[in-house]
Amino acid sequence: MKAYAHLRPWAALTLPPVGWYVFQQGLGMTLRGRCSVAGVPVGTLWGVASLLVCVGAGWLAWSRIAGGTGSDRFLARIALLGAGLFGLAIAFQTLATAIIPPCAR
Repeated sequence: MKAYAHLRPWAALTLPPVGWYVFQQGLGMTLRGRCSVAGVPVGTLWGVASLLVCVGAGWLAWSRIAGGTGSDRFLARIALLGAGLFGLAIAFQTLATAIIPPCAR
């Protein structure tokens, strides 16, 4: 077993909510400052980067499901579920960013 391998499920559990929070706050600050910037190129790229954080967390969790002990597997399954849930939330918000004009209030 690699050193710090037991920390992978914990990292996978915390990365998706942090990615979603940074996505929310980043787009919110952009919309408050200059709403025209938060449109299709910036908002979509920001969403894709946040989705990649969730995919990376899912990969970390999946690696512990295959080769972990009982408690690591359980935590990795919970983390995989969280990565999917937060990834879905980020995907829907990214889709809304692409559809709705940024300065429409």
